[in-house]
Order: sequence, then C-alpha cells, then structure tokens
Amino acid sequence: MSQPHSIPRPLVRLNQWTILLSVILTWVTGVFWILAIPLVANILGVLCNFNPIIRVGKLFLKKVPSTYIPEDAQQQKFNSSIASFCLAGGILGFLLKWQVVGYVFTGMVAIASSIAIAGFCIGCFLHFQLKQWQYRRSLKKAL
Repeated sequence: MSQPHSIPRPLVRLNQWTILLSVILTWVTGVFWILAIPLVANILGVLCNFNPIIRVGKLFLKKVPSTYIPEDAQQQKFNSSIASFCLAGGILGFLLKWQVVGYVFTGMVAIASSIAIAGFCIGCFLHFQLKQWQYRRSLKKAL
C-alpha cells in the first residue's frame, strides 16, 4: 500500500510565513506587488505541483524530508487555492484602488496563515468539512 504524498511541515510553515510576511510588507510599504510572490508560487503549486518557495526551502532542510512531520499534499493544494484566491483578490482590490477590498482579502489570508502557524489550519478544517459533505451526499445518492 503506497503512502499518500506529503510535504514536510517546515516547508509548509515556510510557505505560510511567506504569505504572512508578504501581507505585512504590503501593508507597511504600500507596494501591493509584493503579494505576487506568494500568489505566483501558490498558483504554480496548485496547477503544476511546483511551488518555488517550497522547492527552495527544501534545499535548507537539515534532515531527510521523510523524518519531518508530514502534511497532506492534497490538503495543502486546497489551502493554496484559498490563499491564491485571497491574494489575487487583494492585488485586484489594491490595483483598482478599492483599498477596503484589498485589506479584507489580505487580512483574511494573513489571519488564516497566522492561525496555521500557531497550529490550527482553517483550510484543513474546511477541506475536511467539504469531504464529509461529499461523502454524505454520495450516501444519499446511493439510496
């Protein structure tokens, strides 16, 4: 039986920190294009299974990747989709001079990444709830 594909936790944390720090830098400097760094990285991760932030971070791991606590790659892809949506919404809001929209979207992704860094993954919780809903729906269709 093959194990599901996973990502070492330090690499997931690196991605979360990159998102959080890019939002903070954007708020402090007003340069909203900083958000493009985690946006492009996460979109590449979702669409091409290649997140440059995680790939570069992998070079700095001190141990073999399999010795770290694993994070489910499918859940991380789901989380990256949500983060990409919020980052894109933030960039679009700032680009169109809709400051409130920019701050709301970047605020949501900053809060989510902060909470994830602290140990609770909102995206993982949403992913689990979605899977539960799909399962219950499939049971109803089978009847």
